[in-house]
Amino acid sequence: MKNTIRIYFALLLFPFYIFSQEKAKDSVIDKPERPAFESSFIIDNPNNVLFSKNTLEVQMSHRFGLIDGGNNDMLGFWGPSNIRIGVAYAIHERLTLGFGTTKFDRLQDFNWKVGIINQTRSGRIPVSVSYYGNFTIDARKKENFSLDQYRYSYFNQLIIARRFSPKLSMQLAPSISHFNLVEDRMRNDVIGIAFGGRYKISDQTSILWDYSQPFTHHLNGERLAIDPEPGISLGFEFATSAHAFQLFITNMNGIVPQQNYIKNTNDFFRGQILFGFNITRNYNF
Repeated sequence: MKNTIRIYFALLLFPFYIFSQEKAKDSVIDKPERPAFESSFIIDNPNNVLFSKNTLEVQMSHRFGLIDGGNNDMLGFWGPSNIRIGVAYAIHERLTLGFGTTKFDRLQDFNWKVGIINQTRSGRIPVSVSYYGNFTIDARKKENFSLDQYRYSYFNQLIIARRFSPKLSMQLAPSISHFNLVEDRMRNDVIGIAFGGRYKISDQTSILWDYSQPFTHHLNGERLAIDPEPGISLGFEFATSAHAFQLFITNMNGIVPQQNYIKNTNDFFRGQILFGFNITRNYNF
C-alpha cells in the first residue's frame, strides 16, 4: 500500500518537475546575446553597445586633415585636425549618459543612449534595438550668432543591430539631424541612414565599415554645392577587454554625428579622404 501511495505522489509531482526543467532550460537559452561590438561607436556612428551599470567609458577621437590637402602637409598629418574628448557613464544597464567637447566649432555635446530590445541567444528576438540622441551647443563667440538659439543642434538615431556570429555583426541606423541655423536654401532637418559592421579576423582584430547616407531634396530638383555627401569609412579595430583602438580612412571630419549628416562636403570618390582614429578605455566601479 505504501509503495502505491509513493507511486501516486511521484506521478502527481512529475509534471511540475518537467515544467521546472523546461523553465530552467528556457531561462538559459533566452539570455541576452553577447555584445555585437567592442566599443560604443563604429567609426563615425554610435552602435548598440551599452555597458554594465557603473561603467565609465573615456573616448578620444581624432580626424587629420585631407590626405590630398595640397599644402605639403604630409598626408594631412600637419593639416588642420579635429579632436573630440568625451566620457559616457552607464547609470543603468539600459541607460548611458555622456558628454564631449569637440575642437571644430567648439561643440559641446550632451548625449544619451537607451537600450530598448536585446537580441537573445535563442534567436527568439533576432535583433537589438537602441536609441541614441544628443543635444549640442556651438560655443563659439556670440558675434557668430544673432540669436542664442542658433547655437543649438540635435541628433536622434534608432540603432537596429544583430550579432550574426562571434565574427560578424552589422547594424542599420536611421536618423534625423537638426540645426537651428543652416545656410540659405538648406533644410534645418536632414533624414539619414547608416549601415555599418564588424568582421573579426582574430581574437583582438576586426575589420570595420561604416556608410552614412543623408537624404536631401530641393523643390526645384536642383543640387547645391553645399549639399552633404555620403560618408564612407573603412578601418581596423584592435580591442582588449577594456580598450578599443580604431584606425581608419574616411571622408568625414565632423565627429559629432549631425555635423557629418548635414555639413560634410568631402566626396570619398574624388579622393577627399583623411586618416582618423578613435580610442576608448573602460573603467568599472
